[in-house]
Amino acid sequence: MKNDFHFSYETYSHWKDLPIEDQVLVDKAYEAVELAYAPYSQFQVGASVRLDNDAIVTGNNQENAAYPSGLCAERVALFYIGANYPKQSIKTICIVAKGDLLSLSNLLSPCGACRQVMLESENRQDTKIKIIMVNQDHRTMVIPSVLDLLPFGFGYNE
Repeated sequence: MKNDFHFSYETYSHWKDLPIEDQVLVDKAYEAVELAYAPYSQFQVGASVRLDNDAIVTGNNQENAAYPSGLCAERVALFYIGANYPKQSIKTICIVAKGDLLSLSNLLSPCGACRQVMLESENRQDTKIKIIMVNQDHRTMVIPSVLDLLPFGFGYNE
């Protein structure tokens, strides 16, 4: 049996073209970037997450000399939410970065470990989590569900 996988996403030439609620989330992610601890890669990542009660939680990458002991921005924010807001659902996660690890026009996309954690969060709450990814040149991609980023994640059940 042959199966196909398709998904849709939105693109914007600048994140300021997003709805105001999402622009606020991008602003918060940029604030989080400035607090990242990235002395080894010099690549700072910030994440902001809007919960269903409209609270916003942020996270940023935290590197460590004992690699791979550091943690990505997305997981910092999501694990904080799991520990402190276990009854709240996640509506949207926004990811931004600055640094020379990627060129300005390269797509900023979560790593595989972050995708799996995001998918676990989406599965646990049984509602979709919207993802906003802002490139360093401000081009923006909006994806309606984590499942679109990781269609065959660990624990996939067809």
